[in-house]
Amino acid sequence: MTWWQAMLLGIVEGLTEYLPVSSTGHLLVVQELLGLATGSASAKEAADAYAICIQAGAIVAVLGLYAGRVRQMASGLIGRDEAGLRLSMNVVAGFIPAAVIGLAVNELIKTYLFGPGPVVAAWAMGGVAIIATDRWRRVKIDGQWREGFDLSDLTWRLALIIGFAQCLAMWPGVSRSLVTIVAGVLVGLRLASAVEFSFLLGVVTLGAATCYDGLKHGRTMLEHYGAMEMFLGFLFAFISAILAVRWMVSYLKNHGMAVFGYYRIAIALAVGVMLLTGVLSGQIDQPITAPAAP
Repeated sequence: MTWWQAMLLGIVEGLTEYLPVSSTGHLLVVQELLGLATGSASAKEAADAYAICIQAGAIVAVLGLYAGRVRQMASGLIGRDEAGLRLSMNVVAGFIPAAVIGLAVNELIKTYLFGPGPVVAAWAMGGVAIIATDRWRRVKIDGQWREGFDLSDLTWRLALIIGFAQCLAMWPGVSRSLVTIVAGVLVGLRLASAVEFSFLLGVVTLGAATCYDGLKHGRTMLEHYGAMEMFLGFLFAFISAILAVRWMVSYLKNHGMAVFGYYRIAIALAVGVMLLTGVLSGQIDQPITAPAAP
């Protein structure tokens, strides 16, 4: 991996992590176009882990942008803020399904779904889901948006439902942000509150995934990519995530989510054409296995 490839992957990760367009899907396609995920099983392992670990930059970006909420949750955990404690418990409730199910199916997903073909299908279906949800939110009588309730009124049961919905994002291309935002809206949250809860839940979920893959595949990543490439991926993911989150929050104040649905359908068609024309192979590598003992 060259320095400019690390920068490019960091930018792609940061711009797409918290938008409902699937960062994993974008990274898988970009990695194949750059030729980073081809070759040996260890190269595939390193590329997959790199795509996950540079999420740390986007996580730190959200921690900074939502520092007030994070402090409120921390105060709640030490008994100084009741609302902060309730929000913390809701985030934990939303995280539990992904933690349990993710550990059980993580390797199967990496083996059979980390490829352009499954990503294209997920992009298209997710695009339709966003457009349908966006239209559902609009009241037919006067064209106004459904308001919903604030994040402070979210219960742990509803947070658990959002958590189970988040498990759908284990399919690369679905998008964790998409399913958590859509699920939040469908359980009754205001769009802005659903987006904020999605971001906070993402800090925990993505943080756990980053730590897990970093510990498990860290040595392999460093063998294939140097420390500088890791740092550049993190740095540019951090910078671009700040820009993307600020833009998304500002955009959604006056617009709906439909633009993301149309984008997903458009990119699904574009990548589908690349698959049909041979620009992308569409091949899913064989399961990663440890080398035989000498």
